[in-house]
Amino acid sequence: MSHASQPPQGAAPGAEARHPHHNKAIALAVAAAVGGFLFGFDSSVINGAVDAIGEQFDLGSALQGFAVAVALLGCALGAWSGGKLADHWGRTRVMFVGAVLFFVSSILSAIAFGVWDLILWRFMAGVGIGIASVIAPAYIAEIAPAAMRGRLGSLQQLAITLGIFAALLSDQLLATTAGGASEELWFGLEAWRWLFLVAVVPATVYGILALMIPESPRYLVARGRRDEAQKILADVLGPDEDAAARVREIEHTIEADKRLEEQATLRGPRFGLLPVVWVGILLSVFQQFVGINVIFYYSTTLWQAVGFDESDSFMVSTITSVTNVAVTFIAIALIDKIGRRPLLLIGSAGMAVSLGVMAVAFTQSTGTGDDLTLTGSWGTIALVAANAFVVFFGATWGPLVWVLLGEMFPNRIRAAALGVAAMAQWIANFLITISFPPMLDRFGASIPYLMYAIFAALSFFFTLFKVPETKGVQLEDMESVKVERRQRGAAPTR
Repeated sequence: MSHASQPPQGAAPGAEARHPHHNKAIALAVAAAVGGFLFGFDSSVINGAVDAIGEQFDLGSALQGFAVAVALLGCALGAWSGGKLADHWGRTRVMFVGAVLFFVSSILSAIAFGVWDLILWRFMAGVGIGIASVIAPAYIAEIAPAAMRGRLGSLQQLAITLGIFAALLSDQLLATTAGGASEELWFGLEAWRWLFLVAVVPATVYGILALMIPESPRYLVARGRRDEAQKILADVLGPDEDAAARVREIEHTIEADKRLEEQATLRGPRFGLLPVVWVGILLSVFQQFVGINVIFYYSTTLWQAVGFDESDSFMVSTITSVTNVAVTFIAIALIDKIGRRPLLLIGSAGMAVSLGVMAVAFTQSTGTGDDLTLTGSWGTIALVAANAFVVFFGATWGPLVWVLLGEMFPNRIRAAALGVAAMAQWIANFLITISFPPMLDRFGASIPYLMYAIFAALSFFFTLFKVPETKGVQLEDMESVKVERRQRGAAPTR
């Protein structure tokens, strides 16, 4: 794996990444990123159960759709509250709370006796996932050496994609074993209930890891636990970097925050929030408004439209999820080499073109809703464009948004601001999820994909003019730059 840092004169490129102490940083980042696995697992596990739930509780389409999407509202609440709780309780304690919520909700969802208690438990699961989604990138950014921070931050998205794949695989295995998701599997429980029950395994792993990993050094310094913070930094930075000096830098930024007490909140002059918080919110919204979850939540309609039988839809969806996992390694390899902004710009352009091609292809479709059909070469074109879209998203906007959210905010508001941005992301996800079916019924697939293409194009210009480059910069150094820009009244855009 290539390394983007500047090694000492005469040293081999990437030598820092092979330092034993950096291996400790990698291990801690992997442990924190398990929260991303829960995120991906939960977002996909419901797909294998949704039809069986509709049959079990005799649901209409609107209520069935709400049962699917309600977890996203819980995620928004979890993301918003998780950031605030992390500033008071610490990162690792809040990780553990998220794991407990997900563990409990998985069991209660599996034994739900009606749709309304299932909705409640799905909402609870969403709160746990929202907490995990906001804490992992903050913790990784605060524990990682600057030269490795981009790659380690990308582990969050890699874990999400692995969680999606694991959920799809477990759904298929359990449903096939039972002869259908509605059929009884073990101990008198239908297979769809076991789909939820399986989630206790990653929840348990995440909870155990949260109890084992050390607290964020920046949180410890803020609480006056200087010696603990220095020991942790020495473990992850190695002897080539001065852990004591890094602690002093953190202390300096904390003191600067105290002198700027009036700016110690998210509030700012532009529509009530600091400019950098708005940048984070819009990054999150654009990541969802390009329609990536339409591909994963409603892929069956697309694959059937291009000519696949329903029985083959799982295979094609699995291939797409594997593609999503594979291309995440592109981001991990390049993010600390060429930077965040260039990758985002490439991704925006690629997504805009591929989504535009899909919109054009579906102008040639016949039928509406679930009965869409593409004939001739248009089916192949749409299939290729859809997978190209997944490639461009998975290699750029998927992982990079989480990396940027973890490192772009000032230290004193990082967890809280990340929580607000992640909440915006979950709400955007909810809006896209519930809006696609009625748009598909009314306008066909062309108009929704055209709308997503427009958002992808807008994200290009937003990145070009508003998103900062953070490659290789210490969090404390970015903080000082942002303070100076705020004092001059300028947005921290470059």
